[in-house]
Amino acid sequence: MFVLDLILKKRNGMKLSREEIEYFVRGYTDGDIEDYQAAAFLMAVYFQGMDADETLYLTEAMLHSGDIVDLSEIPGIKTDKHSTGGVGDKTTLIVAPVVASCGVPVAKMSGRGLGHTGGTIDKLESIPGFQTSLTREQLIRNVKEIGLAVAGQTGNLAPADKKIYALRDVTGTVENISLIAASIMSKKLASGSDAIVLDVKVGSGAFMKSMDDAGKLAKMMVDISRGAGKKAVAVLTRMDNPLGMNIGNALEVAEAVDILKGHGPEDLREVCIELAANMLMLGGKGTLDSCRELAARSIADGSAFRKLIEMVERQGGDPSVLEDTRRLPAAPVKAEYKAEKAGYIIQMNAEKFGMASVALGAGRKTIADKIDPSAGIVLLKKYGDIVEKGEPIAVLHTSEKETMPDALKILEGSVITGEKSPPEVPIILGRIE
Repeated sequence: MFVLDLILKKRNGMKLSREEIEYFVRGYTDGDIEDYQAAAFLMAVYFQGMDADETLYLTEAMLHSGDIVDLSEIPGIKTDKHSTGGVGDKTTLIVAPVVASCGVPVAKMSGRGLGHTGGTIDKLESIPGFQTSLTREQLIRNVKEIGLAVAGQTGNLAPADKKIYALRDVTGTVENISLIAASIMSKKLASGSDAIVLDVKVGSGAFMKSMDDAGKLAKMMVDISRGAGKKAVAVLTRMDNPLGMNIGNALEVAEAVDILKGHGPEDLREVCIELAANMLMLGGKGTLDSCRELAARSIADGSAFRKLIEMVERQGGDPSVLEDTRRLPAAPVKAEYKAEKAGYIIQMNAEKFGMASVALGAGRKTIADKIDPSAGIVLLKKYGDIVEKGEPIAVLHTSEKETMPDALKILEGSVITGEKSPPEVPIILGRIE
C-alpha cells in the first residue's frame, strides 16, 4: 500500500477502506508518511469529504493510536460531556458536580483552551492549589469514592489526532465536519466513559456558525459513538451571545459557584440543567423530564455545590475561595466598555467578546502563551436589554494595563442596538439522540 494511491483515490471522490485509513493514520503518526503527503491527503478529504463509515474508521484509527483509559472498575454508568467551545462556557464546572451529586459517576478529562478563553483545566487552575494532573489510579479512586474527578488529558490519548490536528491547523483543512468529528470523538472515546453528552454550540461565538453545519456535526458524532458501542446524545445550544455574564477563568469559576448556590444568570442555568439531565438520563436515572427535576433539585438543596467543594478538596484546591469567591484571583486593572448608541441590544457578537478576553490575557493565541487567571470581561448588559449612549455594557479585567486599548478596540461595533425590543430566542435549539 502506498500513500500516493490513497491521495489519488480520495482526490477522485472514491471511498477509502478501513485498512487504507488505518494505514494513513499509523504511517503519519509513526513518521513514515511525510508532512507534505499527509497535507495532500487531508486537502483531498477537505474537498471530497468522508462518509459515515470512513469517519468512523478514521476515529477508531486515531483512538487506537495511543492509550485508552479503562474505567471498568468504577461501578455504574460512567458519563462524560464535551462542548464544541464557546464564549463564557463554564458548563462543566456546574454540570459535573450536579450529575455526580445525583449518583451518576463523572470521570472527565478536559483540555486547556486555545482561543476565546481558557479551557476547563485553565478555569480550575485559577483555584489556588487545584491539581489537574492526576494519575489513572488517582482519577479512578476519586470517582469511586466521591463520584467525580476532572483532570487534564494524558499526553498519550489519541496522539494521532494531536499530530494530524497540528497539520490541519497550518494547511487550511480544519473546517471539515468529518475531520472535526473524528478529532473530537477519538479523544472522548479514549477517555473511557460509557455515555457522552455533546454540547454543540451554534452561532457567532461558536465554531459552527449555522444550524445546518451544527446539526450535521452533532449527528455524525452521535453516529460515531453508536458505531463504537457507546451511548450518546447531542444538544444544540445557541452561542450568538456570551453564555452567562462572566468571561475569563476565575470570573467563570465565580459565576459557576453562583449557579450552584441557586443564583446566577438564567441562560447559563438553563443550558446546565439540560446537559445534566441528558447525562442523568444516559446514566439510568429516569426520563429526561424527571432528570431535569433531579438536576434542579440538586442545586436547590445544595448537594451539587457540596460535591464541587468535595472535588476541589480531593484535588488539592482551597475550598474557601468557593465559599467566598472574592478570594479568587482578582484583576488590578479594570475599564468599562460603553454603549456606542442608545437603544435595545439586538446583537452582541460573542466572537468579538471572546477575542477581547484573549487580548486581556484570559486565553491563548498560541499553546505556549501563559494565561492570566484574573483577566476577562464581566457583562453588565445582555441581548434584549435597553442602554443609553455612553452607558457601561461591560467591565474589562486584566493584570496588564497595556492590553486594555487592544481589547477595547476589538469590542468596537460588537454590540448593535435598535429601536425595538428584539424577539426572545431559545438557547436550547435541538437534540439528537
